[in-house]
Amino acid sequence: MEENQQAPEQRIGRGMLMIGWVLAIVVATLLIQRWQDKRHNPNAMPESSSANGVNQVVLQRNPQHHYLTDGTINNKPVTFLLDTGATDVAIPSALAKKLGLKRGAKGAAHTANGVTTTYRTNIDVLKLGSITLYDVDASITMGFTGDEILLGMSALKSVEFTHRNGTLVLKQYY
Repeated sequence: MEENQQAPEQRIGRGMLMIGWVLAIVVATLLIQRWQDKRHNPNAMPESSSANGVNQVVLQRNPQHHYLTDGTINNKPVTFLLDTGATDVAIPSALAKKLGLKRGAKGAAHTANGVTTTYRTNIDVLKLGSITLYDVDASITMGFTGDEILLGMSALKSVEFTHRNGTLVLKQYY
């Protein structure tokens, strides 16, 4: 009789242990994902200031030596990959659709992966920390996938930038 009374308690104990392990695995997975996201984009909330006629944003490079940061296009959140070698702001076609950007004239772009079809578009407002740019030329790139937007020279020409020791400082004078 005593053996039967312990069996339900043991089953409950084992069930609680299993739930504990599942919760521990879920929490560990979430923490690892958060850590990886932070390494990939260390500038999710870029260091930003505005004083003495200068808007300034300070970015740290990620382990791949790229500068990624969060910002907005027409008040919608996006992630930018800064690329001084890109002529335009280049937006993946699926992301451009989500952002409500309209396709303009058809063109072509020469990328590392070959020639791809593009469409001209215009960004009314592009924000990167305290830096705000208006009426920015961009291209919707058909062969470009992902959720990151290449922030090319059509936007970067409006700011001064300095790179030193893994830090990129962007300044906009007003």
